[in-house]
Amino acid sequence: MKKITKAIIPAAGLGTRMLPISHAVPKEMLPIVDLPAVYFLVEEAVKSGITDILIITNRDKDAMEDFFDLSIEYGNALTLKGKTEEAKRLYDIANMANVYFLRQKETKGLGHAVGRARSFVGDEPFMVMYGDDIIFSETPVCRQMCDVYEKYGKAVVGVKPVSMQDIRKYCSLKVDELPGEDRITYCTDMIEKPKPGEEFSNLSILGRVLLTPEVFDIIDALKPGAGGEIQLTDAMAKMARTDGVYALEFEGERYDMGSKVGFLKANITRGLSHPETGEELKAFLKGIVEEL
Repeated sequence: MKKITKAIIPAAGLGTRMLPISHAVPKEMLPIVDLPAVYFLVEEAVKSGITDILIITNRDKDAMEDFFDLSIEYGNALTLKGKTEEAKRLYDIANMANVYFLRQKETKGLGHAVGRARSFVGDEPFMVMYGDDIIFSETPVCRQMCDVYEKYGKAVVGVKPVSMQDIRKYCSLKVDELPGEDRITYCTDMIEKPKPGEEFSNLSILGRVLLTPEVFDIIDALKPGAGGEIQLTDAMAKMARTDGVYALEFEGERYDMGSKVGFLKANITRGLSHPETGEELKAFLKGIVEEL
């Protein structure tokens, strides 16, 4: 069985929920303390054993490519000031993985974006990491999903229970229990943005899927679905109905970086664990809570 060494990060969306800042700064470059959101996606992939990462962008997101490039000017300036650790950190970011970029010339949906990666993926299984979803976990979620793939040999989707009201924003999965498994179920169908009464369950895909290359032929044959876009969920639904897909209720806390509240929550969580900000931020939050 082939190991998972490739990941795709679709990051071509306009980020309208984060306007007005996303008009000038890609939402994937918004900071979580001192690192952009997209860094945490790449870091998770690398810690899971993935070596090659393709980020799908559009014409207004060159800042991501600049971030993963080596900045000679900053490196030299920091070294001259004796800040060798800071210089090394920039070098490590530039060399953490083979990071490639490809533009989605037309924003026709997540399925269309993933379809653009066919030549990058070839005939290998691969991860898709949704650009809006940052997940902090003890074991990287990509690693958790790779373990399921290595055990069962089929596509895997990362899921969490959500409220029946929120499930209409995402997708709903039809699953069967698996004997001896606590967090893994067998998915036989799914629906994108279900209308009331169309839901299969309150399990929804949140940010991570592991797919096999057969999905590309399915994407090529898809017609526009919800929102008039080529929906990746529609392709995965066909895979689930014909060959079956495994669903993993992953360990970890997910933050929606496409929303202002999710952005703030991620910063507070990371800030509390950051060595430079943790103690002062904790004291500040305690003071605010007392005043609420």
